[in-house]
Amino acid sequence: MTRDDDSTPQGNATYQRLLMDLREGRLGPGDRLRETELAERLGVSRTPIREAIRLLEADGIVTHLPRQGATIRGLDYAEVMELYEMRAVLEGTAARLASRAASDIEIEELYDMNQQMAALGNSAEAFTLNRQFHAALVDAAKNRFLTRSIQALHKALMILGRTTLIQSDRADMAVKEHLAVLDAIKARDALRAEAAMRAHIEAAQRVRVRALRASSFHGTNQGNDLI
Repeated sequence: MTRDDDSTPQGNATYQRLLMDLREGRLGPGDRLRETELAERLGVSRTPIREAIRLLEADGIVTHLPRQGATIRGLDYAEVMELYEMRAVLEGTAARLASRAASDIEIEELYDMNQQMAALGNSAEAFTLNRQFHAALVDAAKNRFLTRSIQALHKALMILGRTTLIQSDRADMAVKEHLAVLDAIKARDALRAEAAMRAHIEAAQRVRVRALRASSFHGTNQGNDLI
């Protein structure tokens, strides 16, 4: 995900590194973004740190709290549900559009990515490939406004931390769900493709709900990423 603004290369690179920290669970809700500490850890000056924090604030990821300063904001239960509902709508639409707009080569590449993901199992490489799969499918829909909306929503989901694929058997199920989406796209069945993608996102949402309830029961913060 890139930004089309006036950010400097170093500021944008720092911003991307902080997004990665969010995605991988090294930063989470309630964590303070102290400029001096981040500059030392990332090996940059405080100027790109300030720029990165400003970009995160524009994304709605960072808020400024009294006596704490820049802090990773949290999402309440209702917000998480709303995000997943919108994700089902947007990515369902992407699958529907891809069934009409994707080239045969793009569809073959998506099948190949899903096969690679199946071979990788429950691993960090599979999680990365899963993000690439979803991004490639959105690209295949060939709608720039939809792409921007989905990218913005995915950034909000990063607040949750690590992917639901870390849950037992979720990676295997995701591969099967991807296959249902791809088969519909290959058949140029727009309605079936949309329904399959919605079912895929809703399955991830159910896993997230269970994680939220478990973390609430144990009184701990839990993480996310994508599905």
